[in-house]
Amino acid sequence: MLSIEIPFHELDFTYVRSRGPGGQNVNRTNSAAVLRWNLFSSGAFSEELKGRIYGKVKNQLTEDGDIIIRSDVHRDQDQNRSECIKRLQELLKRALFVPKKRVATKPTRSSVRKRLEGKKVRSETKQNRQKVRL
Repeated sequence: MLSIEIPFHELDFTYVRSRGPGGQNVNRTNSAAVLRWNLFSSGAFSEELKGRIYGKVKNQLTEDGDIIIRSDVHRDQDQNRSECIKRLQELLKRALFVPKKRVATKPTRSSVRKRLEGKKVRSETKQNRQKVRL
């Protein structure tokens, strides 16, 4: 498993007004966190890994190569900042995941035999349902 460690100085946070319920508190506090992280200027990944990440998340990148993640799930600014970091880590883990290659195998002799016997039994059952021809 690949460990993802992005230096905190590469993460750019801004705080904006939150959406949704919360009454007057929503209108007065900047509790929603917006994380902006530039993939291309990051020193956390090699060029090969950056290319792999780019291939998976290119629809979520801005023209400058930034990934923008907004969180206003919590009423607290620190919790929203932690939520943004967690979402970024999950996004990068999904982008860097490489599935195992499937190894083609042949069916065993017994499984082939059982399959063919089952087909014969089913065929005989269907033939017994037909009209008898004289």
